[in-house]
Amino acid sequence: MTRLPRPARDANATARADGPDAPGGLPEWDLGDLYTGEDAPELARDLDWLERECAAFAEDYEGRLADLDAKGLLECIRRDERITTIAGRVMSFAGLRYHQNTTDGARAKFLSDCQERITRFTTPLVFFSLELNRLDDAALQGMYGENPELARYAPVLRRIRAMKPYQLSDELERFLHDLGVVGDAWERLFDETVAGLAFSVDDEKMGLEATLNLLSDPNRPRREAAARELARVFGANVRTFSRIHNTCAKEKEVIDRWRKMPSAQTARHLANDVEPEVVEALREAVVAACPRLSHRYYELKRRWLGLDKLQVWDRNAPLPMQETRQIGWAEARETVMGAYSAFDPRMGELAQPFFEKGWIDAGVKPGKAPGAFAHPTVTEVHPYVLLNYLGKPRDVMTLAHELGHGVHQRLAAGQGELLSATPLTLAETASVFGEMLTFRRLLDTAETQDARKVLLAGKVEDMINTVVRQIAFYDFECKLHAARREGELTPDDIGALWMSVQASSLGPAFEFMDGYEHFWAYVPHFVHSPFYVYAYAFGDGLVSALYAVYEEAPEGFQDKYFEMLRAGGSKHHKELLAPFGLDASDPAFWDKGLSMISRFIDELEAMEG
Repeated sequence: MTRLPRPARDANATARADGPDAPGGLPEWDLGDLYTGEDAPELARDLDWLERECAAFAEDYEGRLADLDAKGLLECIRRDERITTIAGRVMSFAGLRYHQNTTDGARAKFLSDCQERITRFTTPLVFFSLELNRLDDAALQGMYGENPELARYAPVLRRIRAMKPYQLSDELERFLHDLGVVGDAWERLFDETVAGLAFSVDDEKMGLEATLNLLSDPNRPRREAAARELARVFGANVRTFSRIHNTCAKEKEVIDRWRKMPSAQTARHLANDVEPEVVEALREAVVAACPRLSHRYYELKRRWLGLDKLQVWDRNAPLPMQETRQIGWAEARETVMGAYSAFDPRMGELAQPFFEKGWIDAGVKPGKAPGAFAHPTVTEVHPYVLLNYLGKPRDVMTLAHELGHGVHQRLAAGQGELLSATPLTLAETASVFGEMLTFRRLLDTAETQDARKVLLAGKVEDMINTVVRQIAFYDFECKLHAARREGELTPDDIGALWMSVQASSLGPAFEFMDGYEHFWAYVPHFVHSPFYVYAYAFGDGLVSALYAVYEEAPEGFQDKYFEMLRAGGSKHHKELLAPFGLDASDPAFWDKGLSMISRFIDELEAMEG
């Protein structure tokens, strides 16, 4: 049951270059709350304890779980929870240091060494989930009735036991546990390859972060130059990326086949504690809505930009009336904190320490991981937020998004290590809600119609990127994994699958340049977390529905909202949404969320009249 946490990137956080306050004005992490360094005596102590405790745990419990009474099973679970906490602390420290500079060989080695040691220590614990799955249902329910403290862990055990039909022999499960470090090595190869890519635009040398950022430059020729340089470099490295994707997809196919999982998506749905039919209802609703969402919006944007056709380098172009000023870090902080505190002072209080205690790393540095994430570490410490802040309006929304994760993780920490972790589908709730609060605050204070138009258009683009684009990513992954089951895929094969979802998601306003077929190559979720991306669309739709409830009946909403976040992973999505009168299994639920995007586009079209 022991889980080794890995920081997760956000798919919508685009790459950034050095910001207006860089380097001195942007905060950096202080990882001292985890460990003071690689040679910290506390780190050595914890690794020694882990090795001893894992061996002792196996000695005490292997082959004996079925003989435990309620009190004994509770003690067993709590010991496992402590192992999870210490292992998570070590891996969080190693992982966060690595993400600060993925090209530093010493940091990469330290991360790899920690991963290998902890994998070795925890291999004897593989029996735990296997034996839990063999417990009699009636006996387990009886123990819950006897011991309320044990009953608290019922949601954890329910999710573990959902894997029972796909469980292999004890020996094979140990083998797969040990083999996990090989898959991690391919993921590190991907990270290091991406971090090492070098681009040249207008004779300026830059990394992936800065080059992607140019796709939103006001100067169209510069955007085009950046897009063509991205295509060139991705194309030059496409064989490496193809090999990584082929290997990771094949590894997954082998494991899924041995486990007799009905689809490539099954493992993700189980991890997300969500029913396949709910995800399919979401997907179908989004695909059906594309003509009235992305197709309609990008036709508007085509007219605003005065173009016959949009090219891929126009997708994130600023509007002609949009100000190009950079937003300093202090203003970004004030904007987001103001929005959070206006919703509820408690939210501002939870977010404040991120700015004051070294919990945010905001600047761009050589080798730093791209994008953004909020990593919860372990419940006895606190989350850390990674950004690549440039000073654009989208950067402010990224800050609001990641702080939402941080607030959620702090609130859920009270559940303890095993119950705090929220399924991905619900993990995006607070982050997207934080964005919505910030957007609404900015919209309410817009002084001109042009300012309102820019804000609305920016929000629509963000929501299209979060909903339509991520479902297109999900469809691409579904096609990729299905095709890989039939054999090795060439770079051209993967490129064709990528292009097959682009026109239908973006619409007829677009043309696609040669080389765009390689743009799948840099998306980290496809390698690190297959099928992760639908969680963004799930979260956005859920938040749109929640916000509609807030607007219709604000009285008492905050208390219910905080209770939902405090629940962490202790409740199923049906239980969490019931107090708001919402049900994600109802197909109409998704239309409720998508209608918010449509209404924003309606308002933009009305401005044209």
